Amino acid sequence: MNLWQSLKGIPRSMWLLSASTLINRTGTMVLPFLAIYLTKIEHVSEGQAGLVLTFYGIGSLITSPFVGKIADRIGQIKIMETSLILSGVVLLFYSFVNNFVLILLMTFIWSVINEAFRPANLSLITEIVPPELRRPAFSLNRLAINLGMSIGPVVGGILIIFNFHTIFYADALTSIIAGIFLISEHKNFITKKTPGKVQEQGSKKRVFIPVKDKRLLYFLISLLPVIVVFYQLQAAIPLFVVKNLGFSEAAFGSLIAINTVMIIFIEVPLNNAIIKWSHRKALSIGALLCAVGFGGMAVTTNIYGLVITIVIWTFGEMIFFPSSAAYMSDISPSEKLGEYMGYYQMIFSFCFAFGPWLGTVVFQHFGATVLWSGAFIVGGISALMMLGLKAKPVAGKAALPSSDL
Repeated sequence: MNLWQSLKGIPRSMWLLSASTLINRTGTMVLPFLAIYLTKIEHVSEGQAGLVLTFYGIGSLITSPFVGKIADRIGQIKIMETSLILSGVVLLFYSFVNNFVLILLMTFIWSVINEAFRPANLSLITEIVPPELRRPAFSLNRLAINLGMSIGPVVGGILIIFNFHTIFYADALTSIIAGIFLISEHKNFITKKTPGKVQEQGSKKRVFIPVKDKRLLYFLISLLPVIVVFYQLQAAIPLFVVKNLGFSEAAFGSLIAINTVMIIFIEVPLNNAIIKWSHRKALSIGALLCAVGFGGMAVTTNIYGLVITIVIWTFGEMIFFPSSAAYMSDISPSEKLGEYMGYYQMIFSFCFAFGPWLGTVVFQHFGATVLWSGAFIVGGISALMMLGLKAKPVAGKAALPSSDL
């Protein structure tokens, strides 16, 4: 059986969208190395580096719900094009900023612009891909992300050897090129849905209030613990690998490439193989593997243990993230896709705002063993909560074949 068969029916527009994501992510160099850049070049403490990442998360947190609503009005593709171009421009200036307060401000501005892309992207995928193909489509999107990420950090680690600031220019260039690509293919993303049009039933408009959707709230709360754990990848892991285990920045980029290479070759066939799993099963198992993988670093002292933990949490990531996006798209009202995806992205933004900062503080004051032991416990909470997911269809929406029954 060809495990890649599920990709055959995915629309051309989804492939084009993934191509733009691939171009952009090939230049992802600043964020993976930001904590190291701040501590090594700007000479700030680990806690201050975590605070910078917190400002990035706060910018994303503020942006996500509003961008989702705007996307429902003017269309997702316009937001994505603008986000890519402007974020590239901001990065060009970022490396010239040396004052810590200005670094915080520039990070916030970059985040607001850069993170506007995500909820619009998720909403557009939900709109252009039929329900039965959404899990493979989200896997394809992540494939593009991680194919780029398998190149970006590795190249970034090499560029750093010559000049740390070159990663800002490379990241900016690929972002702008990705934006230009989307603009050139703009007509291929025009959908039948009219932005801003609210569906009506009889003479009354159907109004959905996300904060009153108990199933949505339970799911978002369930996401929080494991996403906080996962975002230790942004600050605590690079600091742990470089400072505690003594590897170079280039070695760190190569180690993270294990994660991205696995995703490139395994995630799509893996998700095709588990396509009949319920959301409850996939999400709980994925969260548990993330908890075990990150928690395993509490006893990691060498390269072999580090590789094993990366492999474990990568399997958790490959199961958890496409499944969480698919579940979110399944429970989202059709006329509120952007808004619901904005709330979904807001959880990631919240965790990015506080997860890296919390991890660096614990790492600085209590050490790696306490940090990774805590990661195991916190991730396990999400795994348990996912077992309580409900999957009744949204009003006006038919139940999907993969729903939890």
